[in-house]
Amino acid sequence: MTSTAQPTASDAPPVADWVRIEDLYDDPYPIYARLRAESPVAWVPAVGRYMVTSFEACHQIEQDAETFSADEESSLMKRSMGHSMLRKDDPEHQVDRAAYGPVLRPKAIKETWTSVFEKNAEKYLAAFAAQGPGSDLHLGFAAPFAAENLREIMGFRNATQEDMQRWSQTLIDGTGNYADDPEVWAKAAASSAEADAAIDELVPLLSAEPDATLLSAVVNAGLTLPAIRANMKMTIGGGLNEPRDVLGTAAWALLSNPEQLAQVVADPGLWAVAFEEAVRWVAPIGMYPRQTTREVEIGGVTLPAGARLGVNIGAANRDPVQFEDPEAYNLNREKKPHLAFGGGAHFCAGTWVARTSVAHVALPKLFAALPNLRLSTRPAREGGWVFRGMLELPVDWD
Repeated sequence: MTSTAQPTASDAPPVADWVRIEDLYDDPYPIYARLRAESPVAWVPAVGRYMVTSFEACHQIEQDAETFSADEESSLMKRSMGHSMLRKDDPEHQVDRAAYGPVLRPKAIKETWTSVFEKNAEKYLAAFAAQGPGSDLHLGFAAPFAAENLREIMGFRNATQEDMQRWSQTLIDGTGNYADDPEVWAKAAASSAEADAAIDELVPLLSAEPDATLLSAVVNAGLTLPAIRANMKMTIGGGLNEPRDVLGTAAWALLSNPEQLAQVVADPGLWAVAFEEAVRWVAPIGMYPRQTTREVEIGGVTLPAGARLGVNIGAANRDPVQFEDPEAYNLNREKKPHLAFGGGAHFCAGTWVARTSVAHVALPKLFAALPNLRLSTRPAREGGWVFRGMLELPVDWD
């Protein structure tokens, strides 16, 4: 495949040269709404790819891996983390993916990991409560909770949750470095080297004495060392930011909508609904790349072979054709499928970790532990578009 620099054909998608990366980071949703209205597939020079913003077009891409390849040339994820399963197509993708199954399937989550999530929620909630009202829920609870869960699931006995946070943020910053900032690349490279060193130290130990962790599973599945490294770093990225960010987003949404919070508190079965609406409303992984393998028509336009796409899940999940009043957080909306966890062969392997750790453990424990939890007078902030979540979430309680 050869990638195109920009569209040239007379029937090519429109050029959205008004889109700026800094505006996407601050608030991408007005941009997505305009792109959907003008053309659900448009060339965006600022990011060097065709942005896909409608639910229908994103879903079409998800279901057609032969036409829309995950193995994009010049992938930022490959540069930041190595060639992981997320940038492979089947059958190569499935070889790597199969190693994850025994650790992340619902039965293993229930029998092995739920008790770990409960232990960590209690530990980090106690530490957060000790900080006192006005503290930042995002940095004080959501981030260390998600990081420690991931550290234990992955089996990084030679790292701390603080290491996991640093590695995750710098590696995903590299994956989303469409501005090509050299400082971002330097930090990503440093974290990549640290993670590789930790992995290399553990490989022989887990080969000799396997355990229930993810690192043990991939080592003993016979994956090559480069594949182990790349997949572990991919998991450090998405496996931390997704539960962390949906926890913060869900808390922010419920605290901003007291009547919906009252519903959930009165009916604990709605925590799962609150979680799904949160990932629909603000998709933690907002955009991922694909590359066309042939000329194809999508979203009413024709793309050449080798076209580099940005599949905007954050935009698709707010498409008014799919969701009524999509800009609002509403756990009472008609139940319809969202794309926050992707689809097809690349459906997120960590979905059940996120659902269980956040919806079944963290959110109920959070609102039970802190009486009259409420937003602080200091405003909350969110940011990002390739990855999006809370930046600050100051809260008070009695």
